[in-house]
Amino acid sequence: MRVAITRQVSESIARCELTHLARQSIDLDRARDQHADYEHNLSALGCEVRRLPGAPDLPDAVFVEDIAVVLDELAILARPGAESRRAETASLEPALRGLRPLVRIEPPGTLDGGDILRAGRVLHAGRSRRTNAAGVEQLARLVAPHGYTVRPIEIDHCLHLKSAATEVGDNLVLIQPRWVDRRNFPGLGLIEVDAREPAAANALRIGEWVLMATAFPRTRARLEANGVAVRPVDLSELAKAEGGVTCCSLILNA
Repeated sequence: MRVAITRQVSESIARCELTHLARQSIDLDRARDQHADYEHNLSALGCEVRRLPGAPDLPDAVFVEDIAVVLDELAILARPGAESRRAETASLEPALRGLRPLVRIEPPGTLDGGDILRAGRVLHAGRSRRTNAAGVEQLARLVAPHGYTVRPIEIDHCLHLKSAATEVGDNLVLIQPRWVDRRNFPGLGLIEVDAREPAAANALRIGEWVLMATAFPRTRARLEANGVAVRPVDLSELAKAEGGVTCCSLILNA
C-alpha cells in the first residue's frame, strides 16, 4: 500500500515564497478544489491519502514534498532554504513519525525535497537557491549506510531540480534540457519536454501511472508515445505559487 501525505491549501497561500514568477492573484476556492481533485487522483491510483490540516501561518505548507526526503529505509527531514518555510519541518514531523526512522539536515545545511530526484539507488541532488552544498553533503552521509549514492547537480535556471527533471518510468526521466544538462543522468533514458511547454518537466510517478498538469498537452503526448500512462490534473492556481504535481504530496510505501 502507498501512503500520500498532503496538506490543505492555506488561506495565506497568497503570501507564498516566489523566486522565478511574478506574483499573481490566487483564487483560494479554486485552488482548494483543484487540490481536492489532485487528492482524488492519488486515491484512484491506490494511495491512502492522509491530509494534514492547513497552516495559516505557513503560506507554502501545501508543498509538503520540500519538507522531507522519504526512502524505504528512512525519512530525512529537510531544512528548507527559504527561512520562512523552516517551521514546516516541525509541523510535518508527527505525520512521518512511526512510518520511518527520522534523521534531519542540520545547520549550516539547507535542503528542499523538491531538489532530490531518486532513480534506483542514485539520488540526484540539485544545488539550487534552496539547497546548498552542505545540505547535499549531509544527505550523502545519511543515506550512504543504506546503499544510496548522491549525485550533485548545479541548478540555476529554475526553482528546484524537479522543475527540470522527474522520473516517469524505470530508468526513464522527463527533462527540460534548457534547465539541466542531459549529461547529469548517465545510463537513464530521457524524454525532452516540448519546447513550447518549458515548465512541463514536473511529473509525479505513482506505480505505472504519471500525474501531469493539464497545461502541458504536447509533452503529455510525447510521454504517451513512449508508452507512459498519463493522468492529467489541473493545478493552475497552485502553479501561480510555483507549485507542481510533485510538490503537493509525499508518496511512500507503507
